[in-house]
Amino acid sequence: MINIMRNGKLNARSAAKDASHRRIVSAAARAIRRSGYDGTGVADIMKEAGLTHGAFYAHFPSREAMLAEAADRACAESAAAAAQAVASAPPERALEAMLRVYLSREHLEQVETGCPLVALGSETPRQAPEVRRATTQHIKTMVDLVARQLPDWGQPGAHERALVTVAAMAGTLLLARAVDEPVLSDRLREAALKRLMPVVT
Repeated sequence: MINIMRNGKLNARSAAKDASHRRIVSAAARAIRRSGYDGTGVADIMKEAGLTHGAFYAHFPSREAMLAEAADRACAESAAAAAQAVASAPPERALEAMLRVYLSREHLEQVETGCPLVALGSETPRQAPEVRRATTQHIKTMVDLVARQLPDWGQPGAHERALVTVAAMAGTLLLARAVDEPVLSDRLREAALKRLMPVVT
């Protein structure tokens, strides 16, 4: 009976710690996209997660370890959103649906929950190897997702088109966020959609 009670307490403690860890990573994944890697501080993340600053080291050995997990989470969320857009459309319109979602005004405005490639691309080369690895894996996932929607999937030309498509998607959204003229921002997105659509039809 004593062992059962101890195990119950340990399991409850472990579950609570896991939940806290997930809150920290979720807060950090939003923060890095909002403020960049350099603008993301441990104290602010812990406060946003509803935890004390002192509890940080019970979850991570370093700030860099937290950033690496946050990058993983941000990339996973972005990949899931892209996959959902693909799954919501008929196969012959899947890539079109993905492009429309990615290059939408809604995605443009959703900095905290949007694509981390756009929010963090220029900072990533200066980050720890774990952060760069998460970014690299995300790019490869996105390229593979695009390539699988092309009629000649599996051929070298499809992979090359997928590389160009992903680069154009991220580059367009980055520029559309950077400019201070809404009309130009819209034209950038619309022009990219117009040029990328023939690739998928």
